Amino acid sequence: MKIKNLKLKSVSLFTRLLQLAAFTVLLGRAWQHLYWDAPFRAFLWDEKLLSGLVEQFSTMDWETYITSMEVDNAIGNSIKVFGVFYLLSAILVLFIHKLPRFFHHFLLLSSFALISLALLYCKERFFSIGQFFEYTLQFGSPFFLWWWIRQENPITILPTFILVLKIAIAFTFTCHGLYAIGYYPGPVQFMEMTMNILGINEELAKTFLTTAGILDFAVAIGIFLPWKWARFFLLYAVLWGFGTTIARVWA
Repeated sequence: MKIKNLKLKSVSLFTRLLQLAAFTVLLGRAWQHLYWDAPFRAFLWDEKLLSGLVEQFSTMDWETYITSMEVDNAIGNSIKVFGVFYLLSAILVLFIHKLPRFFHHFLLLSSFALISLALLYCKERFFSIGQFFEYTLQFGSPFFLWWWIRQENPITILPTFILVLKIAIAFTFTCHGLYAIGYYPGPVQFMEMTMNILGINEELAKTFLTTAGILDFAVAIGIFLPWKWARFFLLYAVLWGFGTTIARVWA
């Protein structure tokens, strides 16, 4: 009975952690879409992709389309609609066990929306594939929760589930590291943020970011080691992820 109760407690804790992950991602994206911006225009203002469609299905030429305040307002409103969707999805995550199973499918819709957002960021960064996969943990969070709660006995899928989670972590940290070491051009604001927070010059900031990138790669490999070693890499991943999140606010 003690072993059974321990398993039940572990499943409950794991479920709550998955809920927390999905909730924070969706709430963050809701805040972004409702109060800031999202890269919808990276697609909707792409002349090569859309000029023909715009001129065929509307009365506007391309120049009129991209300078139209009505179009721009419509794009802005569509961003806010997605913000409301993310907010409702975040609230749904908190009460997912009290809702009929039909509502579980909204978790999949949330993951699909986050995948679409990651694709938009990828396009905005000139189709850098690393930009897309850097968001693996974000767009995977609602899906992981959906996968877990749909199981009659989640313990039976735990080894496979943990492996998939580790792969998602590895993708996220590897791609983050590619930007840190300069494989992909890093955003200028990251360099400025590092310099401002740490009070160092540009050369030291580059060294710091390169070191952080190497440690990102170490995490991507280390989490697949036996648990007695992997736990240290996972702890670093949590601390580093928390640190980079706070840094954005702090800067």
